[in-house]
Order: sequence, then C-alpha cells, then structure tokens
Amino acid sequence: MTVKIEPSWREALQSEFDQPYFAALAQQLHAEKAAGRTIFPPGGQIFRAFDLCPLDQTKVVILGQDPYHGYGQAMGLCFSVPQGVPAPPSLKNIFREIETDLGVQMSGSPDLTPWARQGVLLLNAVLTVRAGEPTSHGGIGWQTFTDAVIRTVSERRDGVVFLLWGNYARGKAPLIDASRHLVLEAAHPSPLARGAFFGCRHFSQCNAYLTAHGQAPIDWKL
Repeated sequence: MTVKIEPSWREALQSEFDQPYFAALAQQLHAEKAAGRTIFPPGGQIFRAFDLCPLDQTKVVILGQDPYHGYGQAMGLCFSVPQGVPAPPSLKNIFREIETDLGVQMSGSPDLTPWARQGVLLLNAVLTVRAGEPTSHGGIGWQTFTDAVIRTVSERRDGVVFLLWGNYARGKAPLIDASRHLVLEAAHPSPLARGAFFGCRHFSQCNAYLTAHGQAPIDWKL
C-alpha cells in the first residue's frame, strides 16, 4: 500500500503498511467517508506529525491518545489545535507547567507546529476520530500501527526523550528501550487529574538530557 507520508517514515514503516490490518484500517476509513461520516483530522493531516518530524530528526516523543473530535480542532499533532482555536484545557495546563518549569511566558498560541519542526514527534496513539464521537476509531487498528512507530523510534534512534503522560501513555513504556532513551512519566495534564501533572518538570529534564547527549535543546516557548 502506498501511503502519503514523509519518506524516512515510509521506508521505516512500509512493513506495517503492507500488513492486512492496515489495509482493513484504510478500508474502514474509506467506507465511513463514503457513507457521509466526517472524520478528523482532514485526510491530508492524518500523518502530519510524521511529515513535520522525520525519523532521523526525532529527538522527543510526546504521546497523546485520541484526536480532538470537535470541528476545526484536530490537526494531526497531539494536544495541538490550529491558530485561532481556543487552547483545550490539557494544553493550557501543559503551558502552565512550561512557564513554571522554565521560567518563560507563553503566548498562548495553541499550534505546536514549532515543536514538531524541532524534532518533537507529537504522536496520538489513534490517528483519526469520527466527528463528535471520542475514541470512535480506537478499535480499528491504529494502536497496532502507532505501537510499531514507538518501537521503530526506540530501535532506530538513540537518546530520544519519551514523555508519557497519563496511564494510557505510560502503558507504552514496555515498547521503549530505557537503556538507550530517557522515559519520563507523569499524570495526564487534563484537569481531571486534579493538578497531579504540575511539578513534573519534564521540559527542563528533557532539555538537560538532550544537551548532555550532544543535541540542541527544544525551544518550548511559543
């Protein structure tokens, strides 16, 4: 199967695209669109996290769970929404932690594209969703694919920082070789976690690790 995705990722993941589960996944999406269902993000943005962050440039992985299911929100990058769209509560809490951790003032811009361009893979475990139906594509095969993505980064890269927030993301830790990478775990930034995310200091720890391993730190300020 030919998938429109950044070339280094296409090469690394071609064996996944050739699997029956991925063909079934694609068929499911086509069938839903043919039936008039609205799917987020738009087709050209499903693999945007990969297009903005080639495999050989990946330095950090942030793992989300499901795309936003409201109109105009999902853009193929976990936690991110387009400019002009109000920042969701979890993203506001991420920004609050950055401000406290790094002593910077965030602008409030909710578009995380600048992070992706610096080597932050903003990966949702599920890459599509039906409009207004959260987790509606949770069982069609995306987790198999994104688990393979996590393993690929672990196996093909060295010195990557994985930020796992919340129990779902933390459950992916066994896919990562912790002897070669830094795995940082914390509560989810959602307000439902009652502030347990605050104080994790993942952003300063991430940059300290990257610097110690000869890589440029991430400019988290937006």
